[in-house]
Amino acid sequence: MGNSIVGEKSYAFAVRIVRMYQHLSAERREFVLSKQVLRSGTSIGANVQEASGGESTADFIHKLSIAKKEARGTAYWLRLLRDTGYLEERVSESMLVDCQELIKILISIILTSQAKSQHNSELGTRNS
Repeated sequence: MGNSIVGEKSYAFAVRIVRMYQHLSAERREFVLSKQVLRSGTSIGANVQEASGGESTADFIHKLSIAKKEARGTAYWLRLLRDTGYLEERVSESMLVDCQELIKILISIILTSQAKSQHNSELGTRNS
């Protein structure tokens, strides 16, 4: 999954998150909320990478589900930073669009993997 769309997009998103954190901590002197969004926003890509080395389909789905949860948490922190005036509207909207895109991609991969896994287990049951 190193060259996958979700892998590349989650990595690029993590880079944006790190840069946003650097700006918030240096320019805005905001450390608490920005640290939260740094953790959750960079965790998305880390879990996507871990999923690519999953030991089983269930492990793969589980890691991507964690990435999806982290993406939803990141969206929360981005909205909170926007609504408290720490993050400009245009920056937050751009970040939120990217975050929602990641969530949609992750959901699609999870659902497809679950369907394939269920289909494969049904085939295994019939062949036994």
